[in-house]
Amino acid sequence: MTLMRRAIATIADSFAQTLRTSRDLYVVMIPVIVAVKVLQELDWVRHVARPLEPLMRLVGLPADLGLSWAAALLNGTYSGLIVLMQLAQNRAEPLSVAQVTTLTTLILVAHALPVECGIAHRCGARFLGQCALRFGTALVCGAIYHQITQRFGLYQEAAAIPLPSAGPDPSLAAWAWGEARNLLAISGVIFVLVLGMKVLRASGLLDLVTRAIAPLMGLIGIGRGASTITVVGMTLGLSYGSGVILEEVRKGALSPREVFFALSLMGICHSLIEDTLLMLLMGAEIWGLLWLRLAVSVAAIALLVRLVALVPERVAARTLWVARA
Repeated sequence: MTLMRRAIATIADSFAQTLRTSRDLYVVMIPVIVAVKVLQELDWVRHVARPLEPLMRLVGLPADLGLSWAAALLNGTYSGLIVLMQLAQNRAEPLSVAQVTTLTTLILVAHALPVECGIAHRCGARFLGQCALRFGTALVCGAIYHQITQRFGLYQEAAAIPLPSAGPDPSLAAWAWGEARNLLAISGVIFVLVLGMKVLRASGLLDLVTRAIAPLMGLIGIGRGASTITVVGMTLGLSYGSGVILEEVRKGALSPREVFFALSLMGICHSLIEDTLLMLLMGAEIWGLLWLRLAVSVAAIALLVRLVALVPERVAARTLWVARA
């Protein structure tokens, strides 16, 4: 087979895999996106925020910021940030850099749980377990950061939060078109990733990357087979990393245990580049956003690996992962 024919066959196969993966992701994402939109239109998101008020005090945040985290938990980072800007605009006292960093760290670790934990469940990790892991890890990150900054008086200056621009709410058609473009963008990135993985495998670079990161992943407890995919999810995002994982699961290349640990690490620590830069624009600082989050995430998964090792395989398969995704 000539080089041109091999390239065309590779692109066609990548496109077919993208269509299958996108179908699996859309089955989860579209109903949840619509349901959350209904909650927002009915102004019911605030009811989700009420149970969060005591937890806000635990991490040193004003109770009203629970509304921002509630919006992020349901719908994603951008929803949480929009609410944050609205709240900051009407506050008598400005929020400090430490407070904004605490809130944005909570958002980065735990957001869009119905969609992202649904995707993780589709890949092989139990929905409720992933929700609990991400929610708990977020609180641990927030509490640690709050205690450190409060004890040493760090980052107490007012945060430079961008104020929202005034404008009419988008129409239903504009919202639907925007969500459709987001879904198409996800499919586009999945296609690039699937094609890129094929190129990396063919060139031998994938083996080099895997060997380079294997020691760190091994310390955590994630096997070599899932290491590269885990790094993809951590840098680019859970939706994109999960798309690659779905393909690997179909091929039988990963065990349910490997899938569970990979998804767990990606869940609590993903989009390290894009989301970190976004939160920096909101007035947060990088030490808490990136380095503390990364350290807590690695420690949490290392602990999880050791705890799961004590659980019988049959029990773990019923409570933590599924035998087939």
